[in-house]
Amino acid sequence: MTGFDLPSNFDPNPQRIGRIVRRRVVPSQKKPTWNPRLSVSAPPMAKTLRQYSAPSSSHIPTGLNNDQGNDGFELKSGLVNMIQASPFCGKASEDANAHLQNFLEVSSTINPRGITMDNVRLQLFPFSLLGKAKTWFYTNKTDFTTWEACSNAFLMKYFLVGKTNALRGKISGFQRLPDEAIP
Repeated sequence: MTGFDLPSNFDPNPQRIGRIVRRRVVPSQKKPTWNPRLSVSAPPMAKTLRQYSAPSSSHIPTGLNNDQGNDGFELKSGLVNMIQASPFCGKASEDANAHLQNFLEVSSTINPRGITMDNVRLQLFPFSLLGKAKTWFYTNKTDFTTWEACSNAFLMKYFLVGKTNALRGKISGFQRLPDEAIP
């Protein structure tokens, strides 16, 4: 070879180079112990920046407060499944009145002891909602101290004024058709 010198570790077989497996030696790491006299770092119980920036489930609302006199009442999973069978999402095409009627029909199948049906319905109602309707419920849940307040607020929100006006117009504009007889 003329012109330049090859390094001492040169291998003329390039296929052999690809098969060489080099072991990577990782030195063992000791966990530092915290000593307040010797160290200026934070104690081991302090939160890291990652822990502060990570999302937490502590602020996510779930159901109503349990201080409403439950007396150990437990919702059965079968009842919750029946309530979830026909969820209300808050779309304009959905009928809020029909949803409430179905909800009341299913919730009236139980007879709890030691708790009012008001509280049972308030506990069950979030299970019947999805999407925007569930978000609405949790943003206003502090206002719902009784089932009547909850159901009225639900109807005010989701039973649209246009539907009310259309129904009122049908009632007030009722006419007998020419081929109809009055019994």
